[in-house]
Amino acid sequence: MKSVSILLLCAAQLGALLPGSVAQAAEPGQALAFQPVVGTVIPMGGAVRSDNEAVRQRLVQLAGGAAARFVVIPSASSRPELSGADAVAQLQRRGAKAELLKIAPLWAGETLESARRAAADPDIVARIRAATGVFFTGGAQERTVDVLNPHGVASPVLQAVRELQRRGGVIAGTSAGAAIMSSTMFRDALNPVQVMKGVMRDGKEIDRGLGFVGDQLFIDQHFIKRGRVGRMLALMLAKGYKVGLGVDENTAAIIHGSEIEIVGSSGALLLDLRQATQEAGPVNVRNVRISYLDNGDRYDLAKLQGQVLAAKLARGEIKFRQPGFASDLENIRPAYTDILGENTMLRALTQLVDGPRDHIRGIAFDLEQFPDAVVADPAPELGFEFILRRDERTRGWDSAGLDDNDYSIFDARLDVRPVRLKTPFYQAW
Repeated sequence: MKSVSILLLCAAQLGALLPGSVAQAAEPGQALAFQPVVGTVIPMGGAVRSDNEAVRQRLVQLAGGAAARFVVIPSASSRPELSGADAVAQLQRRGAKAELLKIAPLWAGETLESARRAAADPDIVARIRAATGVFFTGGAQERTVDVLNPHGVASPVLQAVRELQRRGGVIAGTSAGAAIMSSTMFRDALNPVQVMKGVMRDGKEIDRGLGFVGDQLFIDQHFIKRGRVGRMLALMLAKGYKVGLGVDENTAAIIHGSEIEIVGSSGALLLDLRQATQEAGPVNVRNVRISYLDNGDRYDLAKLQGQVLAAKLARGEIKFRQPGFASDLENIRPAYTDILGENTMLRALTQLVDGPRDHIRGIAFDLEQFPDAVVADPAPELGFEFILRRDERTRGWDSAGLDDNDYSIFDARLDVRPVRLKTPFYQAW
């Protein structure tokens, strides 16, 4: 793959509205036509609990309920027999038929080459053709693409999975199984700040994904928990993606046609660069729109509208626009020294819409250099300032008294600029 010049990006479209709720319109900007996703694609953000009935039962329901028939592909896993068997058991417990396919380079006695031969086995292809759903386990996503799509050449198994998708089947995956859903994926990029500095080599930090959601939507996983918004923003700018969806742990995004629905104990962050402007160099971008979609929320990018559950909607919006608005939040923090820390972006967004300030600042910076890093830090003093703002487009709802989930937040503004931080960052008093 070739790197693409940083582009001004635009929004895509997503489909049908949630019954019983009212659409919340975003402000304008001409949307581009979005190529609807075929079938139903369900990226799960990883660490999905075995008792998460909302996600697991929905998976079976969408694949046919009592008639659902899944094949499980454990290629990504370091323990494919174990993780594959667990995925089969979870599906069977909810009423589906499920079987484990022996396509994994780390299966006992197997190698990358033998796994690739399995990915061409006519018997395995026939099992996929008889299925209504495919489930990809977690692990290391590079193993899945190296087995099923070596050098960009689709194996017979991958071709059969795509045929299943075209006939309306379910394609689901957790963690690494979600990372493969885009046409480009992070292969091995554990340091978001390094990615923002431009360490994004094809075949190293990034690679071809399997493209189940098409070429316009980028998917990332473990997203809020692991603070991955910076790396997704950098990749979107570099590769020209229209919209990015980062699914958090114990959560699924159900993507059908042109609609996203969030199901689970957390939510997802949606980045819209439709009206963003940027300058050359490291990530330096203004007017990114960022939304937090909570459990039950949907987003329609064809109409540029987000939705919340009817019960949450009935409580009314957070009234930060009204004179005399007083926050109920405690421990307000106007700035974060590690905006890409665990769950920090969601905390900052929450304080933005339900706190006294109209903006929240944060810094992303590597406090220490890593001597064993594969790539030397190209700019040790380079960091990034994140500024979240609420404006006339921003809207928010809370869920107090309704469930244990979080706020719904639509169309906050995010600006990111490079900044210089001196090292050492601190000295003894």
